[in-house]
Amino acid sequence: MAPTPALSVPYAAYLRVYEPLAAFPEPERSHWVGYARRADLPDAQDELRRSLAALLAVPPLPVPVRESADAFVSEVDGVLCVCPWRTRLRGWLALAEAGEELPPPVRDAALPPVVRREALADFDEWRSRAPHHADARPWIRSALWHVPVRWFLMFDDAEREYGKARDGLALRYRTPMVQARRRLARALKLFRAELGEGALVDGLIDVGRWLEDFHPRSMVELDYGGLVYTIPEEQLAADRSAADAAAGVAALRDGDADRADELFDVLTERWRAVRERLYAN
Repeated sequence: MAPTPALSVPYAAYLRVYEPLAAFPEPERSHWVGYARRADLPDAQDELRRSLAALLAVPPLPVPVRESADAFVSEVDGVLCVCPWRTRLRGWLALAEAGEELPPPVRDAALPPVVRREALADFDEWRSRAPHHADARPWIRSALWHVPVRWFLMFDDAEREYGKARDGLALRYRTPMVQARRRLARALKLFRAELGEGALVDGLIDVGRWLEDFHPRSMVELDYGGLVYTIPEEQLAADRSAADAAAGVAALRDGDADRADELFDVLTERWRAVRERLYAN
């Protein structure tokens, strides 16, 4: 059975970038320097609780009134790195994608149309306020009820971390930015040559462009997040999706298209089965 969550969680996976403090301009850099010294640094569960509290309000607040000043903090090879939450920006971006990710009855029940319209109008106003707002990118990406196959192409099985966490189990991968970019670029070149243009290639290009905006000494993290609560524990323990993706790439590089198709079909079906639970009663 899947582990029991300590609270009602959104079943989402996360792709995060932790940047070194040198990547931030002043005065933001000084803010993060002081922030990282705190003894009570929040974690993913704290971010989750705050988000759920806003959604449970009447009417719901899908986007905070002010941008978050919090971040996840990690030390990477002796260098302090932060991953800003940017909850307000992510809320706006999630609202813009809600029509594609959620069935209309679920979407309208959780976020009434009038709430969405007002929030998206605020987003348009914010983007027009300053030139750099139009190109603002979050340090965190999320995927509801699945992990996109393209995300696994940035990681190696040796970077897999699985075990007990604060409120149950956790499964994540972490890799240096240079490795993530290199693996993604190699996969993109191979898929373009062997498969041509398509949804997978477009997805790789999108992620690659996102990574380009970050400092080269950053760290990239794939976190299964709330998905650990919907995947049976024995299945979670046996999950080696990054290894399967790497094997598929290797087979395609070796000219074994049939083997590559088989591996990617299994991987895609694995996550399709998880995603279809979104529509279960």
